[in-house]
Amino acid sequence: MFVIGTAGHVDHGKSTLVKALTGIDPDRLKEEKEREMTIDLGFAWLTLPSGREVSIVDVPGHERFVSNMLAGVGGIDLALLVVAADEAVMPQTREHLAILDLLQVKRSVVVITKVDLVDADWLELVAAEVEDALRGTVLEGSPMCRVSALTGQDLPKLVTTLDSVLASTEPRPDLGRPRLPVDRSFPIAGFGTVVTGTLIDGTLSVGQEVELVLARKRARIRGLQTHRKSEQVALPGTRTAVNLAGVSHEEVHRGDVLTLPGWLQPTTALDVHVRVLRDVPRPLKHNTGASLHTGASETLARVRLLDADELASGGSGWAQLRLAGPVAAVRGDFFVLRASDTTLGGGTVVDTHVKRHRRLHPPTLERLAILSRGSSDEVALQALETRGVLDLAALAQQANLSVADARSQAERLLEQGKVIALDGESLQETTLLMASSAWRALAEKAQTLLLAYHRQHPLRRGAPKEEMRSRLGLSAHVAALAVERLVQAGMLVEEGAWLRLPDHRVQLTQEQRLRLEGYLRLLESEPFAPPTAEPLEPDLLSVLVDEGKVVKVSDTVVFAASAYQQMVEQVLRHLREHGTITVAQARDLLNTSRKYVLSFLEHLDQRHVTRRVGDERVLR
Repeated sequence: MFVIGTAGHVDHGKSTLVKALTGIDPDRLKEEKEREMTIDLGFAWLTLPSGREVSIVDVPGHERFVSNMLAGVGGIDLALLVVAADEAVMPQTREHLAILDLLQVKRSVVVITKVDLVDADWLELVAAEVEDALRGTVLEGSPMCRVSALTGQDLPKLVTTLDSVLASTEPRPDLGRPRLPVDRSFPIAGFGTVVTGTLIDGTLSVGQEVELVLARKRARIRGLQTHRKSEQVALPGTRTAVNLAGVSHEEVHRGDVLTLPGWLQPTTALDVHVRVLRDVPRPLKHNTGASLHTGASETLARVRLLDADELASGGSGWAQLRLAGPVAAVRGDFFVLRASDTTLGGGTVVDTHVKRHRRLHPPTLERLAILSRGSSDEVALQALETRGVLDLAALAQQANLSVADARSQAERLLEQGKVIALDGESLQETTLLMASSAWRALAEKAQTLLLAYHRQHPLRRGAPKEEMRSRLGLSAHVAALAVERLVQAGMLVEEGAWLRLPDHRVQLTQEQRLRLEGYLRLLESEPFAPPTAEPLEPDLLSVLVDEGKVVKVSDTVVFAASAYQQMVEQVLRHLREHGTITVAQARDLLNTSRKYVLSFLEHLDQRHVTRRVGDERVLR
């Protein structure tokens, strides 16, 4: 199924033409019928001679309602550019044509309406003017039909032409990630919330759990309709009405996106390739404010040019859009920029969820060029190099591929050695992938961090794994996989909760060894109440801890290992005989002071040997 969208100047007969073709009046609002002027989006449908069903989105032509027009043309497959014979090409004809060109709507049919109002010579002049307006745009060379919606002249020919053009139009691909940009939300008594839009990138089915991305609301699909017929499954490229359970229509607004939960996150920054219209009177300057239109959404944006200080009329370049509000966009989406009721230009989204870039920075511009024009392999590799670690599903999202295509790209990149799989070589949707260049950089960083740690703390056996994970900026899961791989490669050594370089050894001077021996004798002189007045430096103490010769139970209390073991045995014996023990009982049992007993018992609690119940301890 395909979607046709009208375009053209106000009063050129778009809605009248749609009604003549379909028998459906697309003007649904009371004020539209009273004023005989389309204000918002209207919808109709038609069965073509081939049996092919098409949806029709009728858009307003008045300059005050261009934002409403933009909410409807984002998902169309074919443009129906309407020009009235008695007025020819008008300002909104040109603006709508420019918008269709920016959105790269490559299939179109031009319709000259109201031919019953003019003579043949005038009609030829109008047709020539239309052809001149189309020159240099994606609509150049489009078939042209001359009709009268009032008399019915050549309407059958228009229908046949539409059928012929759509016969060679590729259906929308199913990427397995359905997106429905919401252009309407309304309640139906007894049914609840209904949202409508053009479904792209995947299918929806009754009973499915879905998410409204900007509203951050989850819901369930209660019902689906296409052309007022109930469906169990809605296919890509269809105008779809979705009845939702679990969300109020007041929570849903035009511009939101209905999709599967979890994969699509709102963003307030986009990297884009932007093109300025040829007839814009002034250049597009760095930091210009504009309204961004993409999908069915509209939000304010600041245009940060990345490769120039300004773009002249007809020029193009790289930019980053900093948005006043979130949008739900993916790589490859088209957009339009407007300011002061004028369309400035538009282009393509190259990347989402982006950091602020340096301007005039060659590596950044090179990366954007690869993302924009590179092969699928290059785009997938660039996504991994930029994002760090992605699973297969996330890679598919970032590269705007189906999961199957992303798997194919990943397999090729693995074979070429450009990508590694952190958690094995078999590719599952949850397999974590990393660019080989990023992996080498991570390994080098880990070694550099450990070398610096060893130099700073030469007497410690290694760095705590949690500290290394934090410094590497990895999640716990990714860090565990990365460490395992580095250890297997012989680049790191893992010892319990510590990491070290393979050649790192704790080496004590003679003086340090004598100090440790003296400290041990001091602890053993009063085993259950060791002196605390002359503590060792932390790194020296850590040597004894690592060697298992002392146990540090608190910041100030350290026991010789032999004494600690005796204390544990006596307390455990008491607990097995009596069931509980208090601080006072432990103090008397060990013939020591409360200071030592309290630290000792708290240490047993931390080791999960005992558990405190009120003023007593019991065995866990």
